[in-house]
Amino acid sequence: MNTFRHHVLTALSVLLLYGCGSLPGKPAKDSELLAPDQIVDFSTLYSENCAGCHGADGHGGAAIALADPVYLAIANDDAIRKVIAKGVRETAMPAFAQSAGGMLTDKQIDVIVKGIRANLNKSGTLEAANPPSYSAKSPGDAARGALVFQTYCESCHGPGGRGGPKGSSITNSAYLALVSNQGLRTVVITGRPELGAPDWRGNVPGKPMSEQEVTDVVAWLSAQRAQNTQQTNSASNTTQH
Repeated sequence: MNTFRHHVLTALSVLLLYGCGSLPGKPAKDSELLAPDQIVDFSTLYSENCAGCHGADGHGGAAIALADPVYLAIANDDAIRKVIAKGVRETAMPAFAQSAGGMLTDKQIDVIVKGIRANLNKSGTLEAANPPSYSAKSPGDAARGALVFQTYCESCHGPGGRGGPKGSSITNSAYLALVSNQGLRTVVITGRPELGAPDWRGNVPGKPMSEQEVTDVVAWLSAQRAQNTQQTNSASNTTQH
């Protein structure tokens, strides 16, 4: 019994010394010794909260690439912080701030914002290019936007945005239900480089989209969302009757 008690006490001592998450000979990571709201290491915060959608090192995945220099050129720190903290309603982007029901403190969100800029940015890629603004500066016109779509987008995404030889459907009701108007604008400007989709400069060689053309095509895409919603509601009402 004395030998058994000795082994038990030894095991308990090891657990107390190293903690439940570590083993002898394998030092615990700093993050393993901290409460979740005390972690301020960018790599840890990014991998645990952002990489699942935006990809390792910010190269894109289910969501846009944060390491894209075009995105970092148009979105300032306040815009990035707002999206992280408050999320985007009715999309797959959740709110991460504790004040909005998330798990991250304001300090942790600041670490992520600064880390994205410092660790993921590739300076010099844009050279002298002047991209359209992050937010629209004027109202969009859906009728003009239809012509813009035909000029810049239809060759890849097909007539009416229903899918083409080089791009998926972007007027699909499921897609439009999961992306905000700002999200549409961001993708029109930045493209999806990780998927081979060009930014605002590359749809028609030598003819980048203007500020107003971006705004108008987003208005047209938004109109397709409204039309899809009306059709869905009409079909639902018909079924109920």
